[in-house]
Amino acid sequence: MPKSAKAVDSQAHLQRVRRICLSLPGTSEKLSHGEPTFFVHKKVFTMFSNNHHNDGHIAVWVPVPPGAQATLLATWPQTFYYPPYVGVSGWVGIELDSISDDDLTEHILEAWRLRAPPKLLKPQL
Repeated sequence: MPKSAKAVDSQAHLQRVRRICLSLPGTSEKLSHGEPTFFVHKKVFTMFSNNHHNDGHIAVWVPVPPGAQATLLATWPQTFYYPPYVGVSGWVGIELDSISDDDLTEHILEAWRLRAPPKLLKPQL
């Protein structure tokens, strides 16, 4: 794929991720380590990865529940990978070309739940 087409694809994926993340309560976006990163209050729950250090991935990095990382990596290796820096803490990388909007939303929502403060998790009356 020509470099300009890859840049357009990357921007479309970023808009997709941004739409999902910013729809969640208490969420903000700022650059961290040169990439768009999404926070719930002061905790990171999703990091966009645009060919980070030329690794070839246009992806997001998200935390997953304890024990889920190994299952995801083994079961769907075309979609999930072990990301640098945060993989050791139980996060996964998700290839954005390989996942539907519904499945991506579920993983981002789960990441948000893992990192959100308890007051945001309680249903509002």
